[in-house]
Amino acid sequence: MLGLTGDWRLKRGFVSGAAVEHELTRSPIPRRIAFDAAGLGEWDSSLVAFVAEVLELSHSRGLTVDPEGLPSGLRRLVELAETVPEKTDAHSASAVAPLVERVGAATIAYAESVGGFVAFLGAVTIALGRFMAGRARYRRVDLMVAIQDCGANAFGIVTLISFLVGTILAFMGAVQLEQFGASIFVADLVGIGMARDMGAMMTAIIMAGRTGAAFAAQLGTMKVTQEIDALTTMGISPMEFLVLPRVLALILMMPLLCFYSDLMGVLGGAAVGTGMLGLSFTGYFRETLHAVTLADVLGGVFKSSVYGVIIAVSGCLRGFQCGNNSSAVGDAATSAVVTGIVFIVVACGAFALVFNIIGI
Repeated sequence: MLGLTGDWRLKRGFVSGAAVEHELTRSPIPRRIAFDAAGLGEWDSSLVAFVAEVLELSHSRGLTVDPEGLPSGLRRLVELAETVPEKTDAHSASAVAPLVERVGAATIAYAESVGGFVAFLGAVTIALGRFMAGRARYRRVDLMVAIQDCGANAFGIVTLISFLVGTILAFMGAVQLEQFGASIFVADLVGIGMARDMGAMMTAIIMAGRTGAAFAAQLGTMKVTQEIDALTTMGISPMEFLVLPRVLALILMMPLLCFYSDLMGVLGGAAVGTGMLGLSFTGYFRETLHAVTLADVLGGVFKSSVYGVIIAVSGCLRGFQCGNNSSAVGDAATSAVVTGIVFIVVACGAFALVFNIIGI
């Protein structure tokens, strides 16, 4: 007979079943356990946990348990706890897998991720083809909203970052070029650097953190609320209705933002050149126009268009891959930013190699 007396509250501490287990090891070993709750006062879940632990110990030792002495409410809770068995793999899942297994699983997951990205990019290409043929189903108002969000609403942050990048490049060049009396060539350094790579790359990184994450969060929320499934049920392609306007908006706006970023970077360099190096404003811009060619500007603008596709595809892909809970939306946004920046850097390296080969 196991007597339960007094108040059982969590604030008074949790009572372990170790004492009961110790009694079960004593001789003679009992064959049956019954409960006496005549002196039981107030109780909460701590008593439920204790009784459940006693029942588990009894079942493991093959003892008969008589729960009739328990209060009716407690008896129903214990029966409910026993109705839902513990998952057999609950403890094994927490065990650390061997190193080789973890490396293999990570490699497979990475390969599947790359394959999913390529497949999604192919679906986007098909949607763009239907758009060019005039058969894509989307709302023009959605395209206009996406253009405003990717274009005008992004001017502020692009202005700030690009101007600061231009000043940083000018400072870096000024430290070395002043030693040779060639301060005027700071204009060449900033102009060529911004036009060829830095303008497009910095704009792409800004948009990946700003717009790519927003795309993933928006589509991830729609995935959680089953709006994407509803579109599919109604026979509307989510790829055309949701992804296509976002991709088109970034393709159209990224070249403009890149060109604007180039100008802001040159202005940042001019601020350093005129304020720190004593160069004239007119002379600085004359040197910039002499150094920067049309091929440099067009090359950077072309890169920005490709970066725009990468950002849009990464954000929309992670949104479509979002799980069915609220925390998964944040994970999708984070993953979209990381994926976008990684592919942007890879594309930048590929462009540098190709442009060097063709002599641009």
